[in-house]
Amino acid sequence: MTTRLDEKTVAELVADATAAPSMHNAQPWRFRFLTGEGVVQLHADPERAMPHSDPDDRALHIGCGAALFNLRVAAAHAGLVPETRLLPEPQDPLLLAAVRLAGPAGRPQEDDLARLYPAIRQRHTSRHPFADKDVPEDVRATLREAAAREGAGLHFPGVWHAETMLDLVRDAESRDVMDPDANEDLVRWTRLGPEADLAVDGVPEYAFGPRKRSGRAPVRDFAGRRRVADRGATAFEHTPHLALLSTVGDHPADWLRAGQALERVLLEATLADLATSLTSHALEDRELRLLARDPGSGTGQVQMVVRLGYGPRGAATPRRPVGDVLDVL
Repeated sequence: MTTRLDEKTVAELVADATAAPSMHNAQPWRFRFLTGEGVVQLHADPERAMPHSDPDDRALHIGCGAALFNLRVAAAHAGLVPETRLLPEPQDPLLLAAVRLAGPAGRPQEDDLARLYPAIRQRHTSRHPFADKDVPEDVRATLREAAAREGAGLHFPGVWHAETMLDLVRDAESRDVMDPDANEDLVRWTRLGPEADLAVDGVPEYAFGPRKRSGRAPVRDFAGRRRVADRGATAFEHTPHLALLSTVGDHPADWLRAGQALERVLLEATLADLATSLTSHALEDRELRLLARDPGSGTGQVQMVVRLGYGPRGAATPRRPVGDVLDVL
């Protein structure tokens, strides 16, 4: 049974969906609500793609997948049953998903999704140092299960593999130094000075976090060589806790699954009082991405590196008004 939804309810669901993380907070999504069908469509916004950093739109799909998961969580919280199809029209590659918002009659509600709802607004990317404290195994198990429920894997690398990942991040940073166009996307999506206070997208300077004086945490410096007022430097963790999110395949549907799995992991981590940050710096180059695989099995496609630990959750980054991303037909 399709439930007749008013525009206010749909707008609230989409507002929750857009709280998801995306590369450089570009928010590369658009939503369309088909009133008569009770369906919310998720479309990619190619104007917010990053041709240099994300030439195959992998990160764009992951960000949209994270927004899709938030939509499912918000729908479940509202007492609806989200029936989701990925890539429903192969002839339209920009139509990434269709979610029919059904009433609960005769259908099992996803109570476990609704449980995650409070974390949607609590989750923020943290570019601050984390405490030198281990993540308990039961929490790790919960996060692994969260990824698995969305068709992905979450691997906590051992010492040797973690060192390899940190080396790959440094390699990516070195490549950027040698490439004059490497920071084009980053500069486009960072907001400095008065622009930061008015921004509705991108990463504003108040969310950059401190400069890294020492330590090995993989935290991208969004300021680069540009001056940011009142920004200090501090020591980060020497041995950061990393988790690698992977999928079996490496195609648009896999990237959308990776985004949903990523957001489920991040929301579970938030409920467990963990702070998180993301890095895809070493994964933006396909050759480097192959080197990020689990050295034991050699299988899986690593889609995201998650840094997690106990520390500040970071500042909330701006979001575009719902009216800018939602069309009602």
